[in-house]
Parts: sequence; C-alpha cells; structure tokens
Amino acid sequence: MKFIDEYQNSELAKGLAREIANHSTKPIRLMEFCGGHTHAIMRYGIRQLVPRTIEMRSGPGCPVCVTATSDLDKAIALAGLPGVIITTFGDMIRVPGSYSTLQQAKAEGADVRVVYSTLDALEIAKANPKRSVVFIGIGFETTAPTIAASITKAYQETVENFYVLSLLKLTPPVMRALLNLGEVKLDGIIGPGHVSVIIGSSPYEFIPKNHNIAFAISGFEALDILLCIDKLVRQIESGHPKVEIAYSRGVRPEGNAKALELMNEAFEVDDANWRGIGVVSQSGLKINEKYRRFDAEKAFAGLLRFAPSDEPASESKGCRCGDILRGVATPLECKLFGGLCTPENPVGPCMVSSEGACAAYCQYESPRDSENSGGRI
Repeated sequence: MKFIDEYQNSELAKGLAREIANHSTKPIRLMEFCGGHTHAIMRYGIRQLVPRTIEMRSGPGCPVCVTATSDLDKAIALAGLPGVIITTFGDMIRVPGSYSTLQQAKAEGADVRVVYSTLDALEIAKANPKRSVVFIGIGFETTAPTIAASITKAYQETVENFYVLSLLKLTPPVMRALLNLGEVKLDGIIGPGHVSVIIGSSPYEFIPKNHNIAFAISGFEALDILLCIDKLVRQIESGHPKVEIAYSRGVRPEGNAKALELMNEAFEVDDANWRGIGVVSQSGLKINEKYRRFDAEKAFAGLLRFAPSDEPASESKGCRCGDILRGVATPLECKLFGGLCTPENPVGPCMVSSEGACAAYCQYESPRDSENSGGRI
C-alpha cells in the first residue's frame, strides 16, 4: 500500500481484527508506549475491535507528561528572570508546576512565546540580541535531532543569546526501568513509531531477550496498529517473542544515521528525572562540553530560585498521572478524571497534553465503551 487512506480502510481493519480474534486464545496485556498511539487507538476504536482476550495499557510516551515537576519549576523560574524570553511548544504552557504554570507566568508579565520549531526560537534570539532566549527542550529521540540542529546552527552563526533547557528523554532506558520495576505484567509492547524512525529497531532487542516480552513497532493508522497487534499476538501465542517492525515504510533496523549523528554532535547521555518514575540512569540528554555555553541550566544556575521555598512541592493531591504513565492505572481509575480534572481545568499533565492518556480518554472514551471494550467483532 502507498497511500494513507489505504491504511484507514474499515473493511480491511475489520478483516484484520477477525484474524487477531481467530488466533488469540489466552488473556494478554499489551502496552503502547507512545502517547500518539494512545490517541490513535482511542480515535479508531481499536480497543473495541480487538477481542476481550487483549487488554491494553498506556505507557510513558508523552514527553510533556513525563517532564518532572521540578524540571517544570526550573522553566517557570527562568521565565521570571529579567530580560529572558521563554520559547516552548504549546502543550507545555498549561502544565502545572509546584506553584504556577508558564501560562500564569505569562499572565503576570513574563515573556513566554509558543513556537512550532526550535529554529523559530533561534530566529527570535537573532531578532532580540539584547535579551536571553531560552527554548524549553522537551521530547524523546524524535525531537532531539531538531533541537541539536538549532544548537549547532547557533554555534556556527555565533548567536550568543540563545539557550536550551534540555529536558530530553531516551526511550529504551525507561522501558528497561519500567520492566525492571515489575509493577505491571506485560506480554507485549507496541513500540513507538516516530522514535523508532530515528533510533531503529535494534535498541529494543533486550526486551524479548531479557524479559521474554513480545515487541513490535507500529505506525499511527488503524491498519498499522492492528497489524502490530496481530504480530504481537502471534509472537505471544507461539511462545517466541522477538522484535518486529510493523511500520516498514518508516522504520529500518539501523535507524536514521543523519539524525543520530546530529544528536551525538550536540548531546551526551545523562540521568533524567521522569514524572511518576523518578531518576532513571542514562535516560536523558544534556548538552555536551563543546556546546555547553548554550545550556540554560548552566548559564543561569546562580540566578534560579524557586518560590516560595527552594523545595518543589509534591504532585497535585489525588492526581494519578504518575501511575498512568507507568501503566499501573488507567485514566478511568483516577477519582479526579472528568470531574475536578478536565481539559479545560487540568490537574495533571496527562490531561493537558495532546498526547496524554487522560486527554485521549476524555475525548474518545465513554462509560459504555469502557464496559464493552473488546469483542466487537
């Protein structure tokens, strides 16, 4: 197939769902790592198409959601510094920190601007040479190359007032950490499509080898996801888990060499703090020594102060975003969901972000859907 609408063909989807039902004989639990997959699964009604033998959980693949409160507090503190322009992707602006949000900081007079790419932030820096422009660098391996490109471009053009607060996360290390925690028994994982375009399929080999868990990388259309589930079910039923690519039009085993080269040029691997998980060893990217002068955390270290105290507060009371990111709970198990916590008045980031599981459930799920999940063939 060559065209996107072919991957949305309802008759082909129903036929593939029947195939899955025909050879799915035992209860299994799958986790989709990527927040984009969560929204696609909900939008296309995949959970209602697959048989009741298959339970699906969401994982920590939402970059806004996994940004730790303490890291968000740093971004808000930077916004309060005189002469600083904060640039960020749109989802970040409403995520609650310990005491405030970037949106509230903007309302109080901070210069906070939403951009669509890191190069937009660099252009703002060039247009405002007497001010410091900080880009809040969130994301996984998908966005890391573009952020790296903005840093190297700033270096080449000797832009002195451009900085990045690198909150970038790496996917395979947090998968390893979650599986080592053992809180949720998983039989298979739907691997992230966009991340895997960059890093390839090889970095996931430890999952079937060390954990005996099936793994297949999916695209984002209905047939992509159903094909991926079909591959996972067949692996699990046969007792031979492995890494497979169900998104061959986008992913190669070796990944994208140019993108990886860009990442390696500007960044080095470091520990990272994940919301709901904690500090995960070697799961983040920090700006390396060559480009250290663009590191906002280093550049403004002596000026950053949290208010009203130096210790960030804990997560909002009752919010289960951390549990949802680990797959321990679904959004429907959070007492705040749909009541105190809505897209218009979000308590936690899982309801704020366009990739958050709570936002997906709120947009697409109904009580009837939840009761009848599975077995609509």
